[in-house]
Amino acid sequence: MAKLLWVWIVIGLVLSNWVDGFEEHSLNITAMPLWETEAYGVFKATKVPNALMVELTLIQGAGAKGAVCLDGTLPGYHWHRGYGSGATSWLIQLEGGGWCNNVRTCVYRKKTHHGSSTYMEKEIAFMGILSNKAKENPDFFNWNRVKLRYCDGASFTGDDENKAAQLQFRGQRIWLAAVEDLMSKGMRAARQALLSGCSAGGLASILHCDEFRSLFPRTTKVKCLSDAGMFLDVADVSGGRTLRNFFGGVVGLQGVRNTLPRICTNNLDTTSCFFPQNLIDQIETPLFILNTAYDSWQVQSSLAPPPADPSGYWHECRLNHEKCTPAQIQFLQGFRKEMLMAMRRFSTSKENGLFINSCFAHCQTERQDTWFADDSPVIGKKAIALAVGDWYFERARVKAVDCPYPCDKSCHHLIFK
Repeated sequence: MAKLLWVWIVIGLVLSNWVDGFEEHSLNITAMPLWETEAYGVFKATKVPNALMVELTLIQGAGAKGAVCLDGTLPGYHWHRGYGSGATSWLIQLEGGGWCNNVRTCVYRKKTHHGSSTYMEKEIAFMGILSNKAKENPDFFNWNRVKLRYCDGASFTGDDENKAAQLQFRGQRIWLAAVEDLMSKGMRAARQALLSGCSAGGLASILHCDEFRSLFPRTTKVKCLSDAGMFLDVADVSGGRTLRNFFGGVVGLQGVRNTLPRICTNNLDTTSCFFPQNLIDQIETPLFILNTAYDSWQVQSSLAPPPADPSGYWHECRLNHEKCTPAQIQFLQGFRKEMLMAMRRFSTSKENGLFINSCFAHCQTERQDTWFADDSPVIGKKAIALAVGDWYFERARVKAVDCPYPCDKSCHHLIFK
């Protein structure tokens, strides 16, 4: 009997460590740049052929404002100056990269480039919406283009600390210090401005959209773009709420409540106000939502994470949509319907834009092959870059919603090993 008890204790410890490891390497990693590994793995800053490499700038005045990364180091950004007709136009791209929901995962995170500028790449490739080539980025190629690095763990919204663990949760202060620094370098005189972001950065672009608008005079054209930021508060395959439980840890740990839009927190709990479906209808600034209907990060980490699938029934499907059973595809079709329902009212505004394609992918603005290329994804023969440009410059209204999988043959699906 004693031996049996020890066996169960050991099994429990193994499962506990495995679930914690899943949190660290799945829910804590969302963005998937082109130069990353094939899975949601470690970011690798290898040079991309013919891509513009832009150096990291640390925000020197941030420390005095308490605007620091998880480990207390200075935050930073990469900036390529605009020129010609784009000299007074600014695009701010908020980096993605998951969240941390407890002390242990935040301590882990502060030893990575998502928690410390010590580990950040000294230069990164600017591609897709950040490209400086007109043939790759027709509407924004000559703008001032900024990639704000993500080194907190709450989508640039936290404002707290844990002295015992030597953790600084200062995402909101990082955001404010960054925009103040950029304002002093010319952004204050912007004629046009676009706040964008991918994944956790896409969520941040929603959370900070109206705040960004308030920085400029009314004469400045200001809009926001969220790429892969529509994280949904839905049940996973076991009927549980994996993402809600995770987000609850994030907002509770990092002091997020006072930085979220009050129009939401006055009516809903803090965790609900971290989900964009409860925010987008209340945002006054024009907003464009770019998302795949079968967001591959949400499929893997929110809908069918291993802890919710102990039998492994979803293992093959979550890695490769072509291996999903008809019943699993039907479940994923239900997720698509939930997403469209969440944006139903939002889509009625003539100022807002939509591009919801039926792909198994995640983040499409920063990858050249999905942003604008000869074979990039399209809806109605219009590529993502052209749809965003038409919306921003008001050349056309863009409310593009794809037919359900598997009708779209232009997708760049992500397959994982």
